[in-house]
Amino acid sequence: MVQSSSRFTQRAAMLGGAALLLVGLSNSALAACPAVTFSQLQSALQSAVAAGNGGLGFNMWATIVDRDGVVCLVAKSGAAGTQWPGSRVISAQKANTANAFSLPQFALSTANLFSATQPGGSLFGLQESNPVNPAVAYVGSSATWGTPADNLVMQKIGGINVFGGGLALYNGGILGGLGVSGDTSCADHNIAWRVRKTLGLDHVPAGVAPGNTDGIIYDVVGSNGNFASKSGFGHPTCGGTEQSVAKSIGAGG
Repeated sequence: MVQSSSRFTQRAAMLGGAALLLVGLSNSALAACPAVTFSQLQSALQSAVAAGNGGLGFNMWATIVDRDGVVCLVAKSGAAGTQWPGSRVISAQKANTANAFSLPQFALSTANLFSATQPGGSLFGLQESNPVNPAVAYVGSSATWGTPADNLVMQKIGGINVFGGGLALYNGGILGGLGVSGDTSCADHNIAWRVRKTLGLDHVPAGVAPGNTDGIIYDVVGSNGNFASKSGFGHPTCGGTEQSVAKSIGAGG
């Protein structure tokens, strides 16, 4: 009995050690969050909003995900309750999309996906893939939203969004994605562009926009579902001065 108990203990120890090794391997295989603090993201977002982006001038949400699509940070500009509540999840969708459809050598912004996902476009139906995880999206008190305690943090939100406001993050490689939401989609793109630049994560290797970037391309004509884009990756205008702002900050045009 003593020998049997001893063998059982040895086996348990071996199994426990193997489990710890697997956990260690699993953790080491996980993508790391970009080296951005909550304060840095919030400050960059506030500055970007204050700069003026040609849209409605509303307060915003911003989300960063890592390369695995795990939410790292959620921040907001302005006092709680002064943003569109629904735009929190949209910002996370945009971050997820930009990360999910960009590569180490090639970036696509969510703005680049608008025309491609319309009927007849090269990526039609993409917006129906990878849906938001509702068990993650709506958990917790709104009092924590846009704070370090936001319930989205360390969760995989999923979701696909195909209008402006999502950008992949690069610095020596692709690190994840940034999404912002809360204004017109055109202004969202400008704000995301400013935030990414401020964070120093804008070393984009190549893209579909002029200049080989992931900038917004305003070449869409038509309306009421009858859209055409010369490039195939265009985005409609939004009625304000967003296009001129985009040109002035190098975010497209």
